[in-house]
Amino acid sequence: MGRGKFKGKPTGRRQFSTPEEMLAGTSSRPRTFKKEEAEVVEDRSDEESEVSSEDESDRKKGTQSVIEIDNPNVARPKTLKARDADMEKTTELSRREREEIEKQRAHERYMKLQEQGKTEQARKDLERLALIRQQRADAAKKREEEKAAKDQKKIEARK
Repeated sequence: MGRGKFKGKPTGRRQFSTPEEMLAGTSSRPRTFKKEEAEVVEDRSDEESEVSSEDESDRKKGTQSVIEIDNPNVARPKTLKARDADMEKTTELSRREREEIEKQRAHERYMKLQEQGKTEQARKDLERLALIRQQRADAAKKREEEKAAKDQKKIEARK
């Protein structure tokens, strides 16, 4: 019989056990963990863990017992309670943060000097501004003279 357009997965369909099959033990799904076995295993592991915990603290794996190494890359636990925290202690800034703050302060100092006209760039800007003002004043004066000359010609032409 045809299966249609879509095929099922190669692993087959899911098969669910009914509660009756589980109680009867005839389920096709194998039981891998039982409560009785779990309790027995826990009792054994508790007894062994008491004995082995003493041995494990003295014994280390591989070359750790031969060479004591303090790895700087190992993350240290940073659990600090609120009552143990020192509020007066200031935190150290990272290099990037310090450089950023210095950069901002230097920019503020420069802008303050810029406003006062004490920097080289400010002097050049002020000189350029004075030159432009002078040119505009000269141009305005010239226009006034030309206008006055034009008016003078009109008056003379009427006579």
